[in-house]
Amino acid sequence: MARLSDIIEAFIKQMINDTDGAIEIQRNELANQFNCVPSQINYVIDTRFTTDKGYYVESRRGGGGHIRIKRVNIARSGDYLMHIVAAMGNSISQQSAEIFINNFIDYSAISIREGLLLKAAVSDKVIGEIPLPIRDILRANILKHMLMSLLV
Repeated sequence: MARLSDIIEAFIKQMINDTDGAIEIQRNELANQFNCVPSQINYVIDTRFTTDKGYYVESRRGGGGHIRIKRVNIARSGDYLMHIVAAMGNSISQQSAEIFINNFIDYSAISIREGLLLKAAVSDKVIGEIPLPIRDILRANILKHMLMSLLV
């Protein structure tokens, strides 16, 4: 059974998909709809709608306040991949790498098949014998070079 956080995330993503890529929600109204506390809505937004996942979130507090969530519009997949390669840094965890790869798939920057290959290449199942932090440095190098090869 899906966790409440997963259900709320899916609901918000569906709302974003049904619009022009941006929504305004009221935290309390959404909490009432899901019969949860408003902090649960905050948790979902803070952890699942971040800039590294391709979202921009702004919050207006006070009476009539709202939360605006906008999906970052990527004009060209190559530009998006180059931006991520440049911003990635020299080290990346498996979890962060998978988040990036899922975003690449969501934005159609890469195919699902390419995403599966990238995930396999940077998985701890493959490079898990290498000690941290060297493993995360190696993972970043592998991911960057594989992404660069997709741009050629």
